Order: sequence, then structure tokens, then C-alpha cells
Amino acid sequence: MSKVRDDLKAIYTAAIAAVNPVTAVKTHLIRKDETLQLLSGGRVYKEYRLGDYSRVLVVGAGKATAAMARAVEMIFGDRIDTGLICVKYGYTERLDKIKIIEAAHPVPDSNGVAGAKKIVELLNSAGDDDLVISLISGGGSALLPLPPEPISLEDKRETTSLLLKCGASIHEVNTVRKHLSLVKGGNMAKAAGRATVINLMISDVVGDSMDVIASGPFVPDRSTFHDARAILDKYGLSERVPSSVAGRIRAGCSGDIKENPGPDDPVFARVTNLIVASNIIALQAARDEAVSLGYNSIILSSMIEGDTRDAAAWHARIAREILASSNPVPAPACVISGGETTVVVTGTGLGGRNMEYAMHATVHIEGLERVTMASIGTDGSDGPTDAAGALADGFTLKAAGERGMDIRQYISNNDSYHFHETLGTLITTGPTNTNVMDVRILLVS
Repeated sequence: MSKVRDDLKAIYTAAIAAVNPVTAVKTHLIRKDETLQLLSGGRVYKEYRLGDYSRVLVVGAGKATAAMARAVEMIFGDRIDTGLICVKYGYTERLDKIKIIEAAHPVPDSNGVAGAKKIVELLNSAGDDDLVISLISGGGSALLPLPPEPISLEDKRETTSLLLKCGASIHEVNTVRKHLSLVKGGNMAKAAGRATVINLMISDVVGDSMDVIASGPFVPDRSTFHDARAILDKYGLSERVPSSVAGRIRAGCSGDIKENPGPDDPVFARVTNLIVASNIIALQAARDEAVSLGYNSIILSSMIEGDTRDAAAWHARIAREILASSNPVPAPACVISGGETTVVVTGTGLGGRNMEYAMHATVHIEGLERVTMASIGTDGSDGPTDAAGALADGFTLKAAGERGMDIRQYISNNDSYHFHETLGTLITTGPTNTNVMDVRILLVS
């Protein structure tokens, strides 16, 4: 089992390293003297002459943004005039020209509001001859809270918390957030006026939808107030969210408040959006590492979402299929998947979707001595905890029973953190300064 756990660590470490923000930015943004090249798919997508711009300004938000900013400083050096980014507490880097504000995630705080206001002020100062480099990654939506009056920060926090606990997907959460914000849904592009904007993004959303990553501050908004209301109705939240939130959604649906700028808005004429890292890149690196370790390896999908319990059960069935028929690959096997599942929170315990996945997997693979399952958040943070995720194997449930632990109580209380902490099955990486959703690894030795 020690060998299997060593292999597991090597595989997820390779996945995280492959989406290193510094490498991602420097691969897509190349400076040759006074010419700036933006690359996509290994080819030059656009070119910019730095001599055409009076100032270079840098803004951004997200868990990976500090590392992205370090890469930008390496590329531009003293050519950067000023910059400001918002990151999650602890997700920092040593920067020279770009200032950092640390704020809360996933539920926003006053630091995030202060940072969002200062970024808007900086963008409002940009002129026609300025170049804005925007750095956006997962977590940016919570780190840039700037609700319109009369919505308070506490109203925004409560709404976000309700959406997260009811099991709404990140697409749904951010659709609502975009309509409760002065910066999301393309509104930062509006704040930048006629400045030229290069918006680099690290994707943490299934399908890499640009308008969903951090709620798309520089991306046209394809959703509407009606979409936001439908999501609240779907989860029975229309009467539970604060009255200020419900009132704004109603006003937007009736046309009393303008929609966010959409695809046809001229504000995006000078904005270029590009994804520089995503989940599939991490999964491919994991697969390559597994192959080097001697496993027959396959990637199922980078787009798995839905209920975490269902995902755990489904992956466990694949493990049983490998043992029974050597499909989809024979042992020694490594099956890899990505995406982002959700948890419906009914208890008061501590945990996150990756630890929940491993806890439910424990039940499904009981007694399968050759099977190990794990799920890891590439950002190094699973829920409001210091763990990135957890693992389970065919012995985990027996070990819990020997300690007098009733897994049913931990499941009903959503207390996956303490379940895995007691058993020594937590996976802890510390802040990775990147974020491309989750990596799930199934090993059959």
C-alpha cells in the first residue's frame, strides 16, 4: 500500500505541476524587444507593439493570479507602470510592481470589496493608449465582490452560501453572481473604456466557458436576469435570499435594470480573451506520469460534474469492472477524470467535495484490496479546510470500524474532514497557486 500511495502522490503532483501559472503565462505571452506576441495553440494569435502604449497596467483576481503576475513581471519588467490583484489569503508571491490584496474565498469579505473598488478605479484611469493585462483564475468571482446598492456584502455572502450549500454548479452560482455585481459579467471591460485589454485566464469550470471563469469580468455575458431567477427558483431560494437580492433580480427581469454587456457590445472590440491552462492539461500530465510508473492509463473526461456521491459510486463501478473484465484498461490500471462535482450540505461538519468523494468511495470499494481512489483539488484547498482532498482504499472502512467510527454519522453530518483526519487519509499539498478544478485518480494494482 505504501508503493500505491507513493505512486498516487507522484501522479497528482505531476498534474498540478503541469498547470503551473508561471509556465502557462510564459508559454502564451512572449516578448521580443518591443513586440509582444500572444500565442494560442503554439501559433502567434496576435501581436502588439509596446511602443504604441503609454502605460502597461496589470489587474486580476483568483487563486492562481499571484503566480500569473510573477510571470508577467518576468516578461515586462520595468515596463509595468502599476498593477493590483486580489488573491485568496495565503496565495501570494513576492512581486515588485504589482500590489496584492488578500481576501476571502469562497464567501467574500470586506477586503475583496476594497480590492474590487481599487481595481475599478485603476481601470477607470486607463486611456486609449494604455495596455491592460488582466489575470483571471478560479476563485476570482468571490475575490471581486462589488455589489450594487442596496445589496450589502452580507447579502452577497448569504446568497453565495445558500447557492453553495444547495449543490448549485459553478455555472449556476456565477450566473447569479454576475447579476449581483458591478464588475462581473463584462463590467470590468466597460470600466477599462477604450484601453487595449489582454485577458489571460486559467480555467476552473467544466467546458472552459470563458464567461463563467471568475464570472467573466472581461468577457461578454450570455446570461440574463431571467436565467438568474430560474436558478434561484430551481433550488427554492427565491424566497430565501435577502430581499435586496430578490428585488434586484425582479427589477432586472422587468427591464428596470440593464443587462450586463453582451457579445455585441462595442466595449469588447479591444479586448482579447485567452485561456492559458485548464483541467485537461493536468489530466494529460497525470496520465503520462502514470504510464511512466507502469500503469495502463486512461482519461475518462475532464467534464464530470453533478453530485459527488454519484461520481464516487460510478468510479467504484469502473474499479469493479477492471477487476472483473480488464475494461476499460487492464490492471495495473490508472483511471483519471476531472471536472468539479457538488455537495448538498445537510449537516454541520467540516469538509469539501473531494473529501466527500473519498468518504463515499470508502463504502463502495470495501474489501477490494487492490483498489485505491482519490480526489484532489488542484488549488490545494478543498472547502474551508487545509486539505486538498483525500483517498480511500479497500481497507479504509475496516480501519474506521476498528476505531469505533460509524461512517453513516460522518456522511449524514458532511464531516468528511474529520473522518479522513482520524484515519490518516487526508491529502495535503498546501496552497498550489493554481486552480483548474479537481483531479480524480483510480488505481487498481
